[in-house]
Amino acid sequence: MSLAIICPGKDPSPWIEVIQREKPDLKIQIYPELSDPDSVEVVLVWQHPEGILSNFKNLKLVSSMGAGVDHILRDKSIANDLPIVRIVDDRLTWSMTNYVVMGVLNFHRQLVRYQADQKRKVWDMSNPEIPVKVGVMGVGALGYDVLEKLDYMGFPVFGLGFSEKSAFKFPYFTKNKIDDFLSQINVLVCLLPLTPDTEGILNLELFGKCQPGTFLINVARGKHLVEKDLMIALDEGLISGALLDVYQTEPLPKDHPFWEEERIMLTPHIASVTNPEAAAPQVLENIRRLYANENLLNVVNRTRGY
Repeated sequence: MSLAIICPGKDPSPWIEVIQREKPDLKIQIYPELSDPDSVEVVLVWQHPEGILSNFKNLKLVSSMGAGVDHILRDKSIANDLPIVRIVDDRLTWSMTNYVVMGVLNFHRQLVRYQADQKRKVWDMSNPEIPVKVGVMGVGALGYDVLEKLDYMGFPVFGLGFSEKSAFKFPYFTKNKIDDFLSQINVLVCLLPLTPDTEGILNLELFGKCQPGTFLINVARGKHLVEKDLMIALDEGLISGALLDVYQTEPLPKDHPFWEEERIMLTPHIASVTNPEAAAPQVLENIRRLYANENLLNVVNRTRGY
């Protein structure tokens, strides 16, 4: 039995170091040098080439290198009965919440405005705070923590999801009540999983339902956002600005209009980065459970997409 790591463009060495330290007898093959595909029974993947997993005829488990699994689910060659698992890590949640809080506070206290004033040597003490009501689309482990921390800080918060929830701690709306949700907020945070239902959800139609001047934070997936629609929404005043960490194409092309748009703040997909020290032991534990015929950790529901 061997483990294959397939993560084009990503350095696998931190993962290899932890896995070899924790389980030195486990054979590891690294894409593209897969010398013995027939021995591969578990794969650890991130943005793998679609269809490549069909090369492993004895494959028993697919593990994502992060919390997201859209890169796996879009590969229709993966057998429906093959289990898929993902990483759940408190550190991922901590980092993501800190990033979103940073974005909310930046909008609330208008740091971008004051940075521009500094360059122009303008001393303007008027309206130092924008009243903020935050709506989070996607209230799983990450989204719930964002709601909880912002609520603790005193901000009104609202959640939106695609399933009914009973006894939810915060005001909660299902997808069919999205208009009501958007009418309550002026900061919109996207933390949805990427599924056929959510792809392109951040579009001009949705922006038109927002309160004028709403600020957008997208830390989920680039394919949630119709990028040209955001540019239109900015020009029409539907959206006042945005903080984006994810994009349709990554790295963001040099000629992309977002680079020159002063109303958009960009970061290079770093809001929450998986820590191999915490994540690799989860992979190894699932391998142990697989062969002990025990329930796996963090199994993905393919219908829900997470």
